[in-house]
Amino acid sequence: MNKPYVFTPGPTNVRENVRLARAIETTNPDLDKDFYDFYRETCNRIGEILNTEKDVFILSGEGILGLEAACASLTEVGDRVLIIDNGVFGEGFADFVKIYGGIPVLYSVDRKREVDVEHLREFLDKDSNFKYATVVHCDTPSGVLNDISKICPMLKEYGILTVVDSVAAMGGEPINVDEWDIDIALGGSQKAFSAPPGLTIVTVSDDADKAMRIRNTPIVGFYCNLTIWKGYYDKKWFPYTMPISDIYGFRVAIDNILEEGIENVHNRHKNIAVATRNALTSYGLKLYLDSGFSSTVTVVEPPTGIEANKLINYIRDNYNLLISGSFDYLENKVIRIGHMGENSRIDKILFVLNTLDKSLNELGYKSKVNIIEEFNKYIIL
Repeated sequence: MNKPYVFTPGPTNVRENVRLARAIETTNPDLDKDFYDFYRETCNRIGEILNTEKDVFILSGEGILGLEAACASLTEVGDRVLIIDNGVFGEGFADFVKIYGGIPVLYSVDRKREVDVEHLREFLDKDSNFKYATVVHCDTPSGVLNDISKICPMLKEYGILTVVDSVAAMGGEPINVDEWDIDIALGGSQKAFSAPPGLTIVTVSDDADKAMRIRNTPIVGFYCNLTIWKGYYDKKWFPYTMPISDIYGFRVAIDNILEEGIENVHNRHKNIAVATRNALTSYGLKLYLDSGFSSTVTVVEPPTGIEANKLINYIRDNYNLLISGSFDYLENKVIRIGHMGENSRIDKILFVLNTLDKSLNELGYKSKVNIIEEFNKYIIL
């Protein structure tokens, strides 16, 4: 069976040099002191991308590990936690908080647009008694992008720690962990970094570290306890055996970004995202969101009379191309095109748009415009 062309919002395509790096002969990561240097250097390079001098760790586990670890490490029984909810993953933080005995308080707003910062301030003026708040940078099911550059500093004004799920944005959208007062930023290897799934990125501020260490009760569990990473380099002791081949590959993926230039990478993502959205709307399709569009994923409604899942399956079965539907309240209502990381390339998006056009034509939808010509009108070369 031929490998399908993958244009989902993660996992993404992986460049050959990343794949080859995972085949390098490995050492014993627990005993080889040179690997501790390699690991720390890799974390520092991630810090360059995230604009932080705070602690950066790579955890062995898919991005959800980071979300749970942040909640496990900060939450004590009875802690009130603000859940900023304008999407599936935003609301999902509440489940982790409840698991560890916290009291989630949902700030639920319109899921078709980004969080209104001033409206959030009005809410906090009435109730700001929260240990920490969670916010999703890019909510992958809908593609909505929240302005964490304004949300997080505002939360800190009220003495609230900030936990940011940037799994679907990190690497493709600008992020300034230190300047934006982000206490814990969370990312994943399989999205805009374009490495295989299996690794979580975590940054931990001094305030977050202190909050974990002055708890009245011990952190529940071990694997999700972020304090176990403190001092690993000086002690030359990892909490568990690191997935060395995954980290070798991830290092190359990080270097790919740094070699291209972080600003260039962000501009490439934005350029392709804007051209893709404009091409789809000119073609006659309706974007799911009203505002707050991300540069890593576009979510669009299929034409009337064509179910989303039918279209997705048709494209997969006839053209060996994987695009995504969504889930929860968006199940069978939208399709998602991932243009993040290695998928954020003009030739690759043209292939996706051309295949989408052919598939819709064969399913009975006819547009008055050529989708490729529309894309070319808006792309900046």
